[in-house]
Amino acid sequence: MIRRLFLVVLTFVHVSCASEGPYREFDAEIESFLDEHDLTGATAVIVHRDLGIMHVQGYGDLDPDRISLLASSSKVVSVGVIMRLVDQGLLDLDAPISTYLSASYGDYKTDITLAQLLSNSAGMVGLIDDPTYNKYVCQYLAADTMASCTKLIYQADDVADRVPPDTAWRYGGGQWQLAGGIASAVSGKTWDELVAETYAPCDLSVLGYNNHYAQALFEGDGTVEGALKYPEFFRGDPAYLKPTQNPNVEGGGYSDVRSYGEILLMHLRHGMCDAGRVLSEASVARMQVDRIGPAYGGSTVDPSMPGYGLGWWVSREQPGLVADAGAFGALPFLDEERGYAVMVILEAYPDANAGLRDRLRPIVERLVDGMTAP
Repeated sequence: MIRRLFLVVLTFVHVSCASEGPYREFDAEIESFLDEHDLTGATAVIVHRDLGIMHVQGYGDLDPDRISLLASSSKVVSVGVIMRLVDQGLLDLDAPISTYLSASYGDYKTDITLAQLLSNSAGMVGLIDDPTYNKYVCQYLAADTMASCTKLIYQADDVADRVPPDTAWRYGGGQWQLAGGIASAVSGKTWDELVAETYAPCDLSVLGYNNHYAQALFEGDGTVEGALKYPEFFRGDPAYLKPTQNPNVEGGGYSDVRSYGEILLMHLRHGMCDAGRVLSEASVARMQVDRIGPAYGGSTVDPSMPGYGLGWWVSREQPGLVADAGAFGALPFLDEERGYAVMVILEAYPDANAGLRDRLRPIVERLVDGMTAP
């Protein structure tokens, strides 16, 4: 207890003196990365299991309290919402999804489980296969409702385009909207209500979901590639997003970097936030374990993160290292063994963060080792 109190006091000193202190190398590396890639700004946070929020910083044009769209870095946040329902006994990850939807929509996709949906292993058409697959296109439509979109995807005549579950890793797409719809159906609550309830014990200044993709398409250049770039109309303000009853579960989240850091800290603390438990230890652990390798010998498209759990990309060489990068450049990664996590948010384009994790990891490891050494 005394050691932890000392570490908290030490962290306060470090955060207060960040611009002059031990974070100079970390900040300089991000600033150098921005210059090399002609990016205008970023925000970042470092957290530690014992030290808490260690460092929060804005770079270039972005202040540290900037609200940013998360794209696929929403996945871990979304899985947390579903795992809370698992902890409450409302959902079973390994039961057929028809268990929860057949009474309302009939018997479809009876061979698919929630665990398969959340590990991109349901065999459904993913984003890499066809990001505009028309039978799942409601996932992008803010004018739709989650209930109607869930029904459309669940009942979709997609058999000819699917492969058997747990035979291939097919990233993203309608399987995630289907998972969110199941959570809403069994709880009787909207996705927004579930998100707010799940993370209520955490000290978050902002966390929400929307569905900006169609808006980005029509207010951009009208191309899919244009819609995948960071939408300029957002301007760090959710008020610029059109209201929706169909938030995008896999990529519609928005947050500031400190709030996302609090969620990472909850994972490092095995499901606990300052005001209480969010998830069980078992749920946090299951999210971080590589599922696709043991289940069917699967691998992702990223050689550095070939494993995939539930929302987390998983390293098979570095035990405890997981990540959940987003298409706009958001880059959260967590090292369970060393007890730290980092989130860097770039408002950019797909793959804008390529290589940044490997550049930052040794710097953060030296910082953490220096601060936690006896």
